[in-house]
Amino acid sequence: MQFNASFTRLALALLSFAALGTFLHAAGCRFGADGPYERIDKNNSVLLVVDHQEGLFQLARDFHPVEFKNNILAHAELAKVFNLPTILTTSAEHGPNGPLPQEIIDMHPSAPFIKRNGEVNAWDNPDFRKAVQATGKKQVILAGITTDVCTTFLALSLVDAGYTVFANSDASGTFDVKTAEDANDRMRGAGVQLLSMFAVALELMRDWRNTPGAPELLPFFDKYLPEYGLLARAHDAAVNNGTLSGL
Repeated sequence: MQFNASFTRLALALLSFAALGTFLHAAGCRFGADGPYERIDKNNSVLLVVDHQEGLFQLARDFHPVEFKNNILAHAELAKVFNLPTILTTSAEHGPNGPLPQEIIDMHPSAPFIKRNGEVNAWDNPDFRKAVQATGKKQVILAGITTDVCTTFLALSLVDAGYTVFANSDASGTFDVKTAEDANDRMRGAGVQLLSMFAVALELMRDWRNTPGAPELLPFFDKYLPEYGLLARAHDAAVNNGTLSGL
C-alpha cells in the first residue's frame, strides 16, 4: 500500500490533537513525584520476545485469538522496523508449550534464541542474561505469555537489575482480564511502564519526518493496526480523487 506524502502532516496533526491524550495515557507517562518522563530511545533499546509459543497462546483469553496473533507478530516486527537488537526465548518448547510461531523466527533468523528447559523467569537463565547484557542497551521492550508470569517476573527482574522496562501490553496475554489487570498493577508498582503497541511504535519514531518515519510506519500500521491504516488510506483516496487537497 502506497501512501501520499501529505499524510505525514495529517498524521502529525491528528496525534497533536485528538490522539495525544490517549497516547500519553497508554504510554504510562509519569511526572512529578513519580519521577521524570523517560522516553524510549531506539538507540538504547533491546526488544524481547518472551514465550510467545503456540501452545501457551491457547492460555491467552483476555484477547480475541485473531487480535492477539496480530499483536504478537506486530511486537516482533517492530524490532525490524527500528532495527532493534532482538532476543527470542521459549520455555520447555518440546512439551505442550510448543514452539515459537515460524513467522517470528523467520523475522529474526540471526537473533539470539534462548531455549529454556526449566527456568520460569527468563532472567534466571544465564545464557539469556548474558544475551541481554551483551547488547549494551539500558532500555528493554518486552511482551510475553503469560502476562502475570513470563512478562511480569522478567520485567521485575530487569528493573531490579537497573534496566528501564517498557511492557507492550497489547502483546502480553493471560487467562482473563482480571489476571492481566492485577499483573499490570504489580508491574506499574515496580516502575515498569505499560504501553500499547501504538505508543511503543510512536515513541520509538518520535517524529513522522524521522527515519524510520511515515514511509516505514504507515505500511506497518496498515498491516497491524487497521484503524490507523485505513485512516491513511481514506486520506490518500480523498487527495487522489480531488475532494481534499494535500496538507
